[in-house]
Amino acid sequence: MATNIGDLPNALTHKDQLDKQLAGKKPALFLDYDGTLTPIVDRPEDAIISESMREAVKALADRCSVCVVSGRDRPVVQQLMGVDSLIVAGSHGFDIWSPDGGTLQREMGAEFADVLEETKARLHAVMDPIEGALVEPKKASVAAHYRLVADAERSKVKDVVDAILADHPDRLKVTPGKMVFEIQPKIEWDKGKAVLYLLEALGLDTPDIMPMYMGDDHTDEHAFEALHGRGIGIFVGRADDPEVGKRTTYAHYILDSMAEVEQFLHSLAT
Repeated sequence: MATNIGDLPNALTHKDQLDKQLAGKKPALFLDYDGTLTPIVDRPEDAIISESMREAVKALADRCSVCVVSGRDRPVVQQLMGVDSLIVAGSHGFDIWSPDGGTLQREMGAEFADVLEETKARLHAVMDPIEGALVEPKKASVAAHYRLVADAERSKVKDVVDAILADHPDRLKVTPGKMVFEIQPKIEWDKGKAVLYLLEALGLDTPDIMPMYMGDDHTDEHAFEALHGRGIGIFVGRADDPEVGKRTTYAHYILDSMAEVEQFLHSLAT
């Protein structure tokens, strides 16, 4: 059952409770990137993971399975992470890659390349003249960022996104994020389905494994819900943020800062 984010217990201060859930089990950790391993920044290219956070992820990967599940293009995530030993699911799970000979490659949505190219062109035509607007093309989606757009201009971004969806109701869908519209192929695939696929493909869908997912955005709710009743979800963000505290979630715990995320990862690695 979904819970208000403001009511979630902190994963560090309630570590004894979480440890009881992990008793006799080995964690398998799935991590969002932006807003979870790095702070949200004005420009996507500026979201560089800190060395200390990278070391925390690497230390945990030496102990258990760790996968990064991101809305970014998979090669971009791999470059930003600077760690080549992780499984990476990019583009909200549309493009999954494993370092073990590529045996987990699973690419979806390739047949939508033409409509995504059209979408990119239409977004550029409207958004390029808008100061602060940014079109981010990805392998399996196109993102329309408006974080740096003046309030009076933001409706123009929404209007073009709505028009594109109206013209392709059977082929495209939009996933809202933090100051971004993510236009994706309209197929039954999301971060939750990517996590469930990875659990099965990696042989982690067993009673002795406790899957854990950490994320901060609306898109991560698919993963929290997919693991509800079979794993542990940890929301990353401040419950006292007006945009966050009243939202409902299928996560079980909360961590309110990058420092807490890093501390938590180290606690799992020891």
